[in-house]
Amino acid sequence: MFPARKGARGCWHSLKFMLDMRPDILPPRPFGIRSYHFSLWRALSAAASGHLRLLIFAGVMLIVVFAPALAQDAETVRKNGGCPGCRLVRAELRALDAPGANFRGATLREADLKEARLPNADLRRADLRRTEGERANFSKANFTGASMRGVDLEKANLTGAVFVDADLRDADLIETDLTAALLTEADLRGAALTRAHAHEADFARAKLDDLDLERAKVTNANFEDARLSGADLDRAEALGANFNGADLRNTRLTSADLSGATLRNSNLNGSLLRRTRLVGADLTGARGLSQNDLDDACGDDTTQLPAGLTISPCQ
Repeated sequence: MFPARKGARGCWHSLKFMLDMRPDILPPRPFGIRSYHFSLWRALSAAASGHLRLLIFAGVMLIVVFAPALAQDAETVRKNGGCPGCRLVRAELRALDAPGANFRGATLREADLKEARLPNADLRRADLRRTEGERANFSKANFTGASMRGVDLEKANLTGAVFVDADLRDADLIETDLTAALLTEADLRGAALTRAHAHEADFARAKLDDLDLERAKVTNANFEDARLSGADLDRAEALGANFNGADLRNTRLTSADLSGATLRNSNLNGSLLRRTRLVGADLTGARGLSQNDLDDACGDDTTQLPAGLTISPCQ
């Protein structure tokens, strides 16, 4: 509890004490003001009259009331070409049309960005946790280092987007277009990419444990040294994909097509290869494979296997 005081001076001291103790209750800062918290309190401290402080206090309350509307107005954001560093929690930005917008370091947590058009946008280090971005266009946007746990990007256009070192745990990426996207060292543990298109996407060294890639199209994608333990690639199309050095322990590859894929030195211990197509695949040095595992899969005479193992031809 903050100390109780009376009169205008008491209001000022009580409010200042509360905000000093809990700066997190402040609303988003309005456009054009770098830090109204600091500036206003400095002005208040310099005011000589208690009555003047009361008047300024009323002005502060007006800013507190109207600042969220200023900071969250989609048209204002569009005209300003974004809002770097702004606090836009739960902002209503649906269908925002702002190609190349700058939201670097902005807090967009739980914001509504459904059907937004933000190609080439700068969202580096932005907070997009639980943000709604279904059917949005983020093609070639930069999400490097962004916090995106639980983000909803179902059916979004993410072609050529950059997610290096981004946190995408538990993200909804169902039916997204991730063609040629860069996701190196990203964290997608528990994310859903069901029926996603990720041709030539780069997942090198990414954390993909328990990732759902069922029916996903990842032709020529790069999973080198990625962690895919417990992932589901049931009926995935991974022709020509690179899984060299990948951790594929306990991965479901049922009815997946890995024709022409490379899995050199990968770890396939406990993986399920039922009806998996390995035509022309290279499994040289793969660990954890047994003949029983391969008896459920098929390949051809160009399939390369660890010494002593064989595979039946695909029909």
